[in-house]
Amino acid sequence: MTDVRLSARQVTKRFGGLAAVNNVSIDLWHNRIHAVIGPNGAGKSTLTNLLSGDLQPTSGSVTLGDQDVTGWAPEAISRQGLGRSYQKTNIFLPFSVWDNVRLAAQSRDVQQPWNPMQWLQNATKSVASHARSKRAIALSGLENRANAIAGTISHGEQRQLEIAMTLATEPQVLLLDEPLAGMGMAEAERMVALLLQLKKDHAMLLVEHDMDAVFTLADHLTVMVNGQVIASGTPAEVRADADVQAAYLGEEH
Repeated sequence: MTDVRLSARQVTKRFGGLAAVNNVSIDLWHNRIHAVIGPNGAGKSTLTNLLSGDLQPTSGSVTLGDQDVTGWAPEAISRQGLGRSYQKTNIFLPFSVWDNVRLAAQSRDVQQPWNPMQWLQNATKSVASHARSKRAIALSGLENRANAIAGTISHGEQRQLEIAMTLATEPQVLLLDEPLAGMGMAEAERMVALLLQLKKDHAMLLVEHDMDAVFTLADHLTVMVNGQVIASGTPAEVRADADVQAAYLGEEH
């Protein structure tokens, strides 16, 4: 059995005459973090949206597990085993941490339209959703904040909450779009520790501008500029690449 959990081949996305992503191929492996870096406008978030189904590719293919999911809707890809976070925190601010995670977990309850008893069941009493929520909150380090209102917790905790919501859907693949954005040093250190913990059970794509975090976390790096891959390899190989240094990293790296 292959450890490749998600594979994209020659994926392209055009907006009129502009190729925001141009002929990009990428593999995400179980127990590895694959970071995608590059300057603003490089196509990183567009690539993430293509992998998650938020955008449909102009050409190319995306395979999740052994299933070709090219052209699938985001919710169908999610049910196939993919979870993602966004650049901007995407949570329900008036709800508690627990209720945010429970709503995500509830999306995985098996629907039985032929069973009238399920129509009358209180969704908050679902044993399966409760178990998934409890596990996701524990994994994300928010056990002591479960009853807090999401809008009152810190920015770093809100980012942890978004990951907890993703974990509650029990994904095999995680796409994380700038999970450290806007964090102070202590919050960033906690997030790095969390991602390293989650790595052992997931294939992960990380889009991030914090280069210290990237080189701490990544097993493999892909560098994009103007929608195209200019380098791909181990962090050491990418760090030493002259084209990458000129385009993005700079002399300090």
